Amino acid sequence: MKPKTKGITAAVLGTALGAGGLAFVAMPASADDKPALPQVSAEDLVQSVVKAKPGAFDGTLKVSNDLGLPAIGNAVPGASALNMDSAHIFTDGAGKSRLAVTQGASQETVVHDGTTVWDYSSKTNTATKVTIPADVAQQKGAGSEKTADPLAASTELLAKVRESSTVSVDGTATVAGRPAYELVLTPKPTERTLLREIRVAVDSQTRLPLRVAVLSNGTATPALEVAFTEIEFTQQPADLFTFTPPKGAKVQEKTPSIGQEHNDLAEQAKQDVKVVGDGWDTVVTGKVPADALNAAPKQQSGREGREGRNADPKALLERFAEKVDGAWGSGYLVTTKVGSAVLTDDGRFAAGAVPEQVLYEALGQK
Repeated sequence: MKPKTKGITAAVLGTALGAGGLAFVAMPASADDKPALPQVSAEDLVQSVVKAKPGAFDGTLKVSNDLGLPAIGNAVPGASALNMDSAHIFTDGAGKSRLAVTQGASQETVVHDGTTVWDYSSKTNTATKVTIPADVAQQKGAGSEKTADPLAASTELLAKVRESSTVSVDGTATVAGRPAYELVLTPKPTERTLLREIRVAVDSQTRLPLRVAVLSNGTATPALEVAFTEIEFTQQPADLFTFTPPKGAKVQEKTPSIGQEHNDLAEQAKQDVKVVGDGWDTVVTGKVPADALNAAPKQQSGREGREGRNADPKALLERFAEKVDGAWGSGYLVTTKVGSAVLTDDGRFAAGAVPEQVLYEALGQK
């Protein structure tokens, strides 16, 4: 099976994990110390988070989840990322950053020095070097997709869902030894979503989100947690933001562009993917390549062979998804506690933090 085909199909299956971009910032509530802090209105707190510039810091993140995902193990490429042990983040507060993600005995390191991004995997001893041209570097967030920490990404989430939410401040908490406000976003009654609320623990001084929780309907415990266990706001050594590949590492070099080719790809992406709705009940729809479900993996012996067979897209769907049909056609439904996704037999998909009926309606739109 072509790597591109496998990756796209896996991404469609994995979209239910992200559930429209909401799930990756989930975090459960806990019995924290509740420090006494000055009162603040919900809207002022949201505004301060969106506008915050926390500055330099280093911190350790822990991630765990209870998504209710089928036991796919290593069958879907990328799914194991949800089980990472920890992540260590360093930033100088001015665009340079370092992210080290640990999973078992392996580690991925991503270093952004302002003009170059290194992405190194200790498991494969390979590194990708991306040199950012001056015209691209001027674009907001250029090269920072991997080095931006997940909790900082919740700032964008707040901006997107607050208009369709009831926002409140529900007391205080202590996270990573720091006093924080508990900001709660609840979907308005008109929103059709599987999610009950998003809870964001906001640092009382820097306004950086220290912990975020997404709780789904019908469950007492959160679905996915991301939180700082340690954090220190202080200047970072300059050498943290440089990277030299280990001896023997295989290095690939890339240079992004914002020329015509980039514009053509962006336009194609707009045509292939459509966003239906907004707020909590947003659904992402699109199409996968025609051969995505028909590609047969290369048969191998031993462990590689077993994993190769498990990675067969059609076999995965038949094993872990429910066969469904309706006026929109027929296909496979994958559900989790925080979202659902449908992949149709004719190669269309729909995914979001919504009940399956909302997906079907989105598939029925022209």
